[in-house]
Amino acid sequence: MKTERAPRNRTLDLTPHDEQALAPRLTRLTEKAEPAQVLNQVLNQDLFSALPFLPRSFVDLLILDPPYNLAKDFNGLSFEKQSVPNYTKWMESWFIPMLRTLKPTASIYVCGDWLTSASIFHVLQEKCTIRNRITWEREKGRGARTNWKNCSEDIWFATVSGDYFFNADAVMLKRRVLAPYRVEGQPKDWQTEQGTNYRLTHPSNFWGDITVPFWSMPENTDHPTQKPEKLVAKLILASSKHGDVVMDPFLGSGTTAAAASKLDRQFLGIEIDRTYSLLSLKRVALAATDKTIQGYADGVFWERNTLAEQLRLTGVRPGNTDRPQPAQSLLLGVA
Repeated sequence: MKTERAPRNRTLDLTPHDEQALAPRLTRLTEKAEPAQVLNQVLNQDLFSALPFLPRSFVDLLILDPPYNLAKDFNGLSFEKQSVPNYTKWMESWFIPMLRTLKPTASIYVCGDWLTSASIFHVLQEKCTIRNRITWEREKGRGARTNWKNCSEDIWFATVSGDYFFNADAVMLKRRVLAPYRVEGQPKDWQTEQGTNYRLTHPSNFWGDITVPFWSMPENTDHPTQKPEKLVAKLILASSKHGDVVMDPFLGSGTTAAAASKLDRQFLGIEIDRTYSLLSLKRVALAATDKTIQGYADGVFWERNTLAEQLRLTGVRPGNTDRPQPAQSLLLGVA
């Protein structure tokens, strides 16, 4: 995955040294496993081959980011667009067997776009209780002349039962106050920091504060559909507790594993591609020493493109390039 980068490009690469150090950590299941055997592991295998061997009732939070119903190349593995009924059947073929791995109190989040949402709703409503649909603004997107530009995605929220965990206080959003409201001359529900007024607001099902990873962000990789750590962190904080088990059976570049590690949760990731599996392990190793999640600080999430946020998180004003660059290789001896 090593490519020539511009001097200021912070995209995370997988070096030959990384591959040698991390390859022994990859695993696969060939017989029924106990929870202790799969926790904090990356299974490098096809999901259908792993499903029969996964433990029962050990997952607290399931995060699903399957290939959308689009033609897409994933490091040489192609996913072809299907009819909606066929895509729905494909989802059912792995989702239904996966339900046995969930605790009765488990929560489920499924990522999709406008087209795959039709299949997601059908599959979830048959076996679970659908709680909500989150829409998040993806500022990237191709322009269109004969249709609306596609710059949003959905995340469906469901639970196995009526007994589930949700912590709204853990995902409060800190937003700039545009029209300050006062009571007897005193600020109501807002405070001033660095000359700007802010208010903590409850999380809604529309997220306009997400930045898709790009070349100047240290979490960025070459994965074509990488989700931001900030986005996954919201799901983890809202619907799991410290030490809970978070499973992502379409792990990709490892965002869920990295975010879970940074937030003191346990994880299980399944990824068919070896390169992405190794990259996931590298991100988990880096998370052990750097628990920073861009856009999240002091227990709250900050709205996008906030100057005060960037100063707080990095200590560097936007445009200043005199910041240390992250190490791109794991240290010798890491095993």
